[in-house]
Amino acid sequence: MKDISFRNDVLPLKNKLFRLAMRITLNREEAEDIVQDTLIKVWNNREQWQEIDSIEAYCYKIAHNLSLDHLKKAENQNDSLENIQIERADTSSNPYEKMLQTDKISQIKQLVDALPEKQKSCMQLRDFEGKSYKDIAQILDMTEEQVKVNIFRARQAIKNKYKELDNYGL
Repeated sequence: MKDISFRNDVLPLKNKLFRLAMRITLNREEAEDIVQDTLIKVWNNREQWQEIDSIEAYCYKIAHNLSLDHLKKAENQNDSLENIQIERADTSSNPYEKMLQTDKISQIKQLVDALPEKQKSCMQLRDFEGKSYKDIAQILDMTEEQVKVNIFRARQAIKNKYKELDNYGL
């Protein structure tokens, strides 16, 4: 019998759930609401926790589905990730290098935003959240092979589009 604690097993996931919801909805307030709704839903289903293989995957699945529901309701009228600040070490030594770095990050954000939903979700869970292929497959209701294909395609699309943008005008 599994001993799952809401305080010790579920609450620590809230930042990861927020990042997932934020990546999908591109809206801080909606992402916060989704995390709150996810936690409420998980708590209300606590009688079924013993039947769940991974409480973390279960929480991710709920957050993912609620995020997609919010997208459908908003009819995909989202803000861009450009408004989100990324914490990073400032390694540039002059304003020109800082501008180039900011432009590159902005371009990559736009490319990730433009990915199809499945690819974006797979990439978010794998590359930003560090989830295993098995967990991602469980969260997104697809096979591990489908997850791998979506991640490969997402990475290739970003790489190719970035090269096009980087070489533009040369």
